[in-house]
Amino acid sequence: MVRARQIIANTNPSSPISEQYRTIRTNLQFAAVDKEIKSFIVTSAEPSDGKSITAANMAVVYAQQGKTVLLIDADLRKPTIHFTFRVDNVKGLTNYLVRERSVQDIITPSRLQNLDLITSGPIPPNPAELLGSKAMTMFLQEVYGAYDIIIFDTPPVLAVADAAILGSHVDGALLVAYSKKTKLEAVKQAKERLEQAHTKILGSVLNGKELKKSHYYYYGNDV
Repeated sequence: MVRARQIIANTNPSSPISEQYRTIRTNLQFAAVDKEIKSFIVTSAEPSDGKSITAANMAVVYAQQGKTVLLIDADLRKPTIHFTFRVDNVKGLTNYLVRERSVQDIITPSRLQNLDLITSGPIPPNPAELLGSKAMTMFLQEVYGAYDIIIFDTPPVLAVADAAILGSHVDGALLVAYSKKTKLEAVKQAKERLEQAHTKILGSVLNGKELKKSHYYYYGNDV
């Protein structure tokens, strides 16, 4: 049995880590001077860098700000959002993309105010093809008008092309790395692949960086 993850921005909103997520939220607002950021992907260079829990916490801090938020599990190869939020994954994004269900059918309310979820749905044999399909374009058009912020959890950039494909359809990407684990060269390669796909890098998150006794997360733009 897979244990549900703790979303610290929800369980302990006054913690230093939660404050760092709110700082990231503020910095993202400054990342786009001429255009309000409405959608972004959260990805990483490699697996196990903490991208999914970062996406979940970012969704929570935006919802706590009063924004209407839609968190979408677009990691169609190794989805985790349903574990994190303790919801079913019997229907989700893939059901819409193969035209089995409508957007309204696949939205799952979270237990948190202002935050809705779309889980991955059944794992398909062709995730990249689905994410680059006309159905995905139609999906984006439908959800954009209904929420203030739309966040996509996507697979690692260097593993598969999915994040680069989806990144070109949103306002940008938040690139996650893990201190003392993720190699700098891998981060540089991930950044290059996203930019080659015309994805704007909005910022980066370095997980697991112990700056002081009570600080574990650091945000910066130098990737």
